[in-house]
Amino acid sequence: MYFMTERINVVLPTQTLTVLDRLAPKGDRSRLIDTAILYYVTHQAKSNLAQRVQKGARANAQRDLELAEDWFTLED
Repeated sequence: MYFMTERINVVLPTQTLTVLDRLAPKGDRSRLIDTAILYYVTHQAKSNLAQRVQKGARANAQRDLELAEDWFTLED
């Protein structure tokens, strides 16, 4: 599969570049950066979804408790 690519300039702190050089030879930097960015975006999307679900659960907790109590009453 072929993907279009584009050359960009990126400025990194020296310490980050040192780590990058240890992880990827100079010819593989682009691949590592691409993989890292895609991983980060995916991880952030999952984290944001989990936070929204938790927030929604907390916001609806009282309503859900009342509904459950109504159903328990019907079962008895």
